[in-house]
Amino acid sequence: VWSSVWRSVWLIDPEVALKACQEVLLKVQLQNREVPDEQQVDNKQQQDDHQQQHHQHYTEVTECSESSLMPSASSSSSSKQSWLLRLFESKLFDVSMAISYLYKSKEPGVQAYIGNRLFSFLDSEVDFYLPQLLNMYVHMDTEVGDAIRPYLIHRCRGSITFSLLTAWLLGAYSSDMHISTQRHSRGTKLRKLILSDELKPELKSDSSPSSSTVFVSPSRRTHQRSKSDATTASSGPGSGLRRTGSNPKVEAVHEEPDRLRPQREFVKSLLCIGKRLATLPTKEQKTQRLISELSLLNHKLPARVWLPTAEHQHHVCRIPHTQAVVLNSKDKAPYIIYVEVLECESFETSPVPVRIPETRIRSARSAENLDCGEHRAGSFSTVPNYDNDDEAWATDDIGQLQVEAEAQTSSSDNISQFSVDSITSLESKEPVFIAAGDIRRRLSENLAHTPTTFRRDPEDPSAVALKEPWEEKVRRIREASPYGHLLNWRLLSVIVKCGDDLRQELLAYQVLRQLQSIWQQERVPLWIKPYKILVMSSDSGMIEPVLNAVSLHQVRKQSQLSLLDYFLQEHGSFTTEAFLTAQRNFVQSCAGYSLICYLLQVKDRHNGNILLDSEGHIIHIDFGFILSSSPRNLGFETSAFKLTSEFVDVMGGLDGDMFIYYKMLMLQGLIAARKHMEKVLQIVEIMQQGSHLPCFHGSSTIRGLKERFHMSLTEEQLQLLVEQLVDGSMRSITTKLYDSFQYVTNGIM
Repeated sequence: VWSSVWRSVWLIDPEVALKACQEVLLKVQLQNREVPDEQQVDNKQQQDDHQQQHHQHYTEVTECSESSLMPSASSSSSSKQSWLLRLFESKLFDVSMAISYLYKSKEPGVQAYIGNRLFSFLDSEVDFYLPQLLNMYVHMDTEVGDAIRPYLIHRCRGSITFSLLTAWLLGAYSSDMHISTQRHSRGTKLRKLILSDELKPELKSDSSPSSSTVFVSPSRRTHQRSKSDATTASSGPGSGLRRTGSNPKVEAVHEEPDRLRPQREFVKSLLCIGKRLATLPTKEQKTQRLISELSLLNHKLPARVWLPTAEHQHHVCRIPHTQAVVLNSKDKAPYIIYVEVLECESFETSPVPVRIPETRIRSARSAENLDCGEHRAGSFSTVPNYDNDDEAWATDDIGQLQVEAEAQTSSSDNISQFSVDSITSLESKEPVFIAAGDIRRRLSENLAHTPTTFRRDPEDPSAVALKEPWEEKVRRIREASPYGHLLNWRLLSVIVKCGDDLRQELLAYQVLRQLQSIWQQERVPLWIKPYKILVMSSDSGMIEPVLNAVSLHQVRKQSQLSLLDYFLQEHGSFTTEAFLTAQRNFVQSCAGYSLICYLLQVKDRHNGNILLDSEGHIIHIDFGFILSSSPRNLGFETSAFKLTSEFVDVMGGLDGDMFIYYKMLMLQGLIAARKHMEKVLQIVEIMQQGSHLPCFHGSSTIRGLKERFHMSLTEEQLQLLVEQLVDGSMRSITTKLYDSFQYVTNGIM
């Protein structure tokens, strides 16, 4: 009974849910009157023990918050507060409900309680809702901000990563304010506090900042000096003054703490490279400049820096600069880099790896001498922090680096003596017996098709790099790396974007993650691939690349085949196991993204924004136009989602079983999504507060999103709706018009 009541909290009005809870509890109390007194005493003791264990994690402030929720008189408001406390103390109260009540409640006691209740949730659970928490902190009233602030301060003290992520998001969400208001806003003040030296984690005595490499922006003036020299220089006239990108005038700033500086300078260097690339006319020139600048960046590695999009703790040790490429973009220069890292226990306290010079890769040193170790004090000098990026790169340096890059490329064919392959080949292997029939079947399947290889295209240098299988790329780069022999070596990748506002991308990522979780919970086999988004300002950030995937535009341009013929060439004939698996993957992903595009009203769905991975899944990227916004307001894309005849052909045609399966998956996915509609709605609704993002233009954004869940329809009516959506999208003339428009204006096939 209780489970059905709690489930209804998300589907009906809170007042109705409260009455339902009261009625059920009254029945339980009436039943308890018939229970013997001894049993009631035992039950009461168990409840007291449970509450005592639960409250040991809370501070005195939490207890004060609870007392404000407890009834002090026999009034209806006090009774309501008592029921709220029962809800908050139940096991069913999760982070999603906490964020919802924090946003909607007007009671200071409720807000204070939930603010302290945040401490009881896992960090990863709260981190998912960090954009919502910070947007509420920036744009909502003082009571909400005061409730959230202690948690934010606590997390910032304990984590550099959380500190930087919070500071970046605060800057991005404060940017919608008027400049005079923004300067003195609560968000700006907290951002300054985080970036000051006042919030420090508790460091161990053996991990002082002087024992780690300090990363600074590359510059011609990067000669090493002693720490005392750097300190003396910074204390002279004009110290504490610098020019920033947002304000070219010289302004006074507080000295940035060493614990934040390396990572901030590393990220800043990557973003500044993107800004400079955007000024060059061709992709070839952009790629050459990118390689040169990354080569210069390598001189500062290894250092206590890391990729913020990665899950595991690590230090960046090297960027194989010749592998970086500029991605397709008409006006800007997003680029993808591959980054060699060494995993560690903690990037904040673990020793920074020893630098291994590129020239020593073929030397006869033993592997034992190349292990990571603690640096001696003074082995890495602190160098001054140059913030004027206009002077950070010199043309003569770049010309020299281009020569070095070509020389290194020509010598990269040599294999390191510490190659992993040479190590693993020494291991003894047990004989494996395979039936002759299996060998014949596998050989015939493999001979039946040869996967497409992409050729080098000066207009699209990224196509070849993205088509290469990830495992092959990792093996190739590891063999050529001076760090490749180390067991904790890993290869990561990241896309750096400048000049694009990624806040809408982050919002879309959250909705995709939430729907993915809902479909997994409801056991609906839809497949989507949410990729991580890191917002660093209102016009820059980083994106997690989708591995082993190329765009449909690149597929058509490189192969000159239809989508079905490309599937046959990649995965074999219609009856092979590989093709049938790829076809099922295509259908499950196509159904998932059809629902995503319908619910979020995703536009700009040309073939450059739809990827196809090596397993047959399609992945939609670039969610810059969602909800209330569309590109240039052309109004081309009026269909619910993109479903072309080529997509239907891969599914086996209109009468095929897989096309029927596609529509069935869409129905199941929509039924599951609407059961948890409130979890999706709150993500979007909270981010609308104080926002000037295009996706929130108009007053009906949230209402329109809610209507697309069709809460009032029966399952039979939903099935009819899905049929209509599929039929309308398949016959859409505007989809064909938009594809033609993109081909004429941008050359996207």
